[in-house]
Amino acid sequence: MKPFKKLLLLLLLFGLIAGGIFYFRDTDAPQVSLIPGSGPISATTELSLAVNDTLSGLKDLSVTLVQEGGRIPLATQHFEPGSEAFTTAFNLKGKKLKNGPFQIEIVAGDQSIYRLGKGNQSKTTFDLTYDTRAPIISILSKAHNFNRGGSGLVLYQLSEETSKHGVIVGDRFFPGYQQDSGQYACLLSYPYDLKEAEFIPRIVAVDLAGNERQAGIYYRSKGKTFRQRRITLSDNFLQMKTPEFEALVPEVTDPLDIFLYVNGEIRQQNRAKMAELGLQTSPVPLWNGAFLRHPNSSTVAFFADHRGYYYNGNKVDEATHLGYDLASVAQAEIPAANAGDVLFADYLGIYGLCVVIDHGLGLQTLYAHMSQLDVLAGDRVSRGQIIGRSGATGMAGGDHLHFGVFVSGQAVEPKEWWDNHWLTDNINSKLELLTH
Repeated sequence: MKPFKKLLLLLLLFGLIAGGIFYFRDTDAPQVSLIPGSGPISATTELSLAVNDTLSGLKDLSVTLVQEGGRIPLATQHFEPGSEAFTTAFNLKGKKLKNGPFQIEIVAGDQSIYRLGKGNQSKTTFDLTYDTRAPIISILSKAHNFNRGGSGLVLYQLSEETSKHGVIVGDRFFPGYQQDSGQYACLLSYPYDLKEAEFIPRIVAVDLAGNERQAGIYYRSKGKTFRQRRITLSDNFLQMKTPEFEALVPEVTDPLDIFLYVNGEIRQQNRAKMAELGLQTSPVPLWNGAFLRHPNSSTVAFFADHRGYYYNGNKVDEATHLGYDLASVAQAEIPAANAGDVLFADYLGIYGLCVVIDHGLGLQTLYAHMSQLDVLAGDRVSRGQIIGRSGATGMAGGDHLHFGVFVSGQAVEPKEWWDNHWLTDNINSKLELLTH
């Protein structure tokens, strides 16, 4: 065979190989994803569609809704060469669907020359359920009495599974928790900083399709005025507390500036931590009976005292005291107010060495300014068990216990939980309804 013919055959062979490689280089259809791609949705649910083809690029796309044999075009798209990805979001407003199952059918083609130039095509079907009916809320509890700053309990039943449920009060949300009976319990608060006209508690439930219903409850509320306190900051106090907080405020050296930063910024951070811990709770009550008060103690500060801080006669700051300050003897033994799980046992800014115990349903107690901790996070404690000793760590001027009670991260009046009569009438008697 002559060299020219050999070369020609080689070129032809290479051409066939190259052509085959080019022809078969993309035999994969475009990839399609839809979120959500299953389960119940409503007319307002946002569906996110993503289509990708990185080898040849996208050519065309069609999206069709199918229900009971009927077909409703939702979208068509043609792409310029080089379009590798496409995303869009849409909903089903105005589509006049029936409640029940339906499908979304997505057909996508690419620019590949495979299949004699027709390219690759994917056909993907997603099975969903159309649901426009909001959940039905049945309120089980009857008497709901609230004091400003205090707590309350609402019991209810829902007609279907939900993604969110609980009680809203203004811009605050108190989650509910399903009980062994299948019904729901929600501890909530009449926040201390909310005006009486603004306290309008409503149960809210959002189902898996995003349909929402609210229901009001019958209730009585009682306002309350909290104390105004004047706190004088002495140089001795500032000099005493500065070393403890220097690490938290590394760029500030003036004792007053350190105090102001801790009393403001660090206080906000610590309260945000309490709100975070408020979601880490047992769905069922863990407490037994009335809550214990620090024994043989006198009260040196009350819940929701509004404090104005003065230095050299000038007002320099203000804050609200969200607990009781209880003093007895130095390094006194501190009992757990009730049974529960220790969520936190460590140093926390203004609270110093402290313990947070979860009692279930979002109810938690805080023990602050301690000198010694005798429990660890994760421990189960019993009512009256010694958890440590009082002290003066954190923003404390002397040895005492700062005792706080929180409902889903919202500080509430502790003395209600010390009162067995209040607890029986407003909380425990209602919970007993769930066992009958």
